[in-house]
Amino acid sequence: MKAGIIGAGAWGTALAQTLAAGGQHVRLWALEPEVVEAVNNDRQNPLYLPRIPLSPSIEATGDIAAMADRDMLLIVSPAQHLRKVVAQAPAGPPLILCSKGIEAGTGLLMSEVAAEAQPGSPIAVLSGPTFAHEVAKGLPTAITLACADADLAAKIAARIARPAFRPYLSDDVVGAEIGGAVKNVLAIACGVAEGAGLGLNARASLISRGFAEMTRFGLARGARAETLAGLSGLGDLVLTCSSTDSRNFSLGKGLGEGRAARDLLANRRTVAEGAFTAPVLREAARAARVEMPVVEAVCALLEDAAPLAQVMDALLARPLRAE
Repeated sequence: MKAGIIGAGAWGTALAQTLAAGGQHVRLWALEPEVVEAVNNDRQNPLYLPRIPLSPSIEATGDIAAMADRDMLLIVSPAQHLRKVVAQAPAGPPLILCSKGIEAGTGLLMSEVAAEAQPGSPIAVLSGPTFAHEVAKGLPTAITLACADADLAAKIAARIARPAFRPYLSDDVVGAEIGGAVKNVLAIACGVAEGAGLGLNARASLISRGFAEMTRFGLARGARAETLAGLSGLGDLVLTCSSTDSRNFSLGKGLGEGRAARDLLANRRTVAEGAFTAPVLREAARAARVEMPVVEAVCALLEDAAPLAQVMDALLARPLRAE
C-alpha cells in the first residue's frame, strides 16, 4: 500500500520516517512551505522534529491533491482541524486517524468527525504511547491499530509494522479514541502536580484515579474495558503523565508553577491537545452523568476559575468512597 501522511508536525514526520524504512516511498503533506523545502532539500524538519536525519524516501508536498494516488492516508492534523483537513483530502483511500481529541462544539470523536467530513471512506485509528522523537529514532514502540474491518486492519498493519514499531489490532475504535483523548487532559493534571511540587505519591494517585475516570467515561460511550487498559488507554496515560517530553504534561507543569494558561498557550507552535479537549470532555461527561473530578479540576485551572490551592482542596475534600 502506498502511504500518504497528511500533517508534517513531529508525529506526522516520525510516522513518515517509520514508514519509509527500507526505501519505501512515502508522501508527506505539510502546511508550511518551509517544511516542504527542508524535508525535500535538507532531509530534516527543523521546525517540528529537529536533529533527526530523514529518509530520502520521504517526498514532501504542499499540494494535498498530490495524495490522490495513495492507497492509505494517515491523518495527523491537530484534532480541532481534522474536519477541515479530511474534507480537503482525496476521497477513497482508507483514513488512518492519528489525532487524539474530541471536537469542540459537537463533542464528536475523531472517527465520527471523519465519517461526516468524508462519508464512505474506510476509517481506522492509530493510537498509543508514542513520543515522536523516539519513534523517529527507531526505538521500540507498540501501538494500537483499531478498525471495524479486520481485513483492512491486517493490510494496514502489514504496511506500517517494523521490527521496532509493533501494531496490535483491535476492533474497538471508540475505546482507542477515548483513551487517547482523555489521557491528554489527565497529563495536564500530572504536570500540575510536578510543577507544584506535590510529589510522586500525588502523581501516582492522579494516574490511577484518572484512569478510573477514563474507564467510567469510556464505558458510558460504548468502549470496552480491556481496550482502555491497553496501549491506547493506560499505556498512553502512563507515558504522557511521566515526562516533560509530553506537551500536555509540560503545560500542566507551567500551571503548577503558577503561570497563567493564556500565557503558556500563547504563540505555541505545537499543540497541547488536552487544553482543547478538557472543556469538551467536561461537558460530555456531565451529559453522560459520569463523574470526572480530575477533569473538572484541570478545566478550572485552564479557565483561571480558581487558584491551585482551592482546586486541590476541593479534590481532597471529596466524600470518602469505595475504590
